[in-house]
Amino acid sequence: MIKAVIFDLDGVLVTTDELHFKAWKRLAEELDITGFTKDDNARQRGVSRMASLEVVLEKTDRKFSDEEKLTLAEKKNDMYVKSLESLDKSAVLDGVFDFIAYLRSSGIKTAVGSASKNTPLILEKTDLADKFDAVSCGLDTQKSKPDPEVFLIAAQKIGIAPSECVVIEDSDAGIEAAKAGGMYAVAVGEAENNSKADISVSSLGSLYRTIEMFGR
Repeated sequence: MIKAVIFDLDGVLVTTDELHFKAWKRLAEELDITGFTKDDNARQRGVSRMASLEVVLEKTDRKFSDEEKLTLAEKKNDMYVKSLESLDKSAVLDGVFDFIAYLRSSGIKTAVGSASKNTPLILEKTDLADKFDAVSCGLDTQKSKPDPEVFLIAAQKIGIAPSECVVIEDSDAGIEAAKAGGMYAVAVGEAENNSKADISVSSLGSLYRTIEMFGR
């Protein structure tokens, strides 16, 4: 029986992908790195800030110390956080509020499992902060997806066994993390064709009829 649904953040609950892309691209340009594209940005989906930085730095022969990398990652994050000042509930994807309300009215717990350290801020600015029983994010974890740590922490926070949790993800790394953690995995968006997912859907609205597939 499914007792909890754990949501990824970007691409599942809200759309901030373009803001991330612009911040990484600006950092690349400041480092005289050319050729950073949206395809590269897609590879950053679901992984940690430092792993995302490596996607940028692989395009240059310059070598950076660990301290320099930390500085660069913080610089990008400062750019991104500044861009969040104008964020509001209009960034929430279609159907999210209704689907969360449906789950909670059905007695199913809800949580967020995201690599982003900005998760609490984003949830607050988009009026989603009070819609979840727990939040697990980059502030809680040491390992990035496809390691299941972020989802296992979410399950622990809400007191639900991993085998009774469904993860909704839009990244291949996230799908792998969910399965590695012993959870069901639903693929949406960019991960819709991931063969490792238990099911794939085009939108959250499709899940109203298929949640029973997980043994509820």
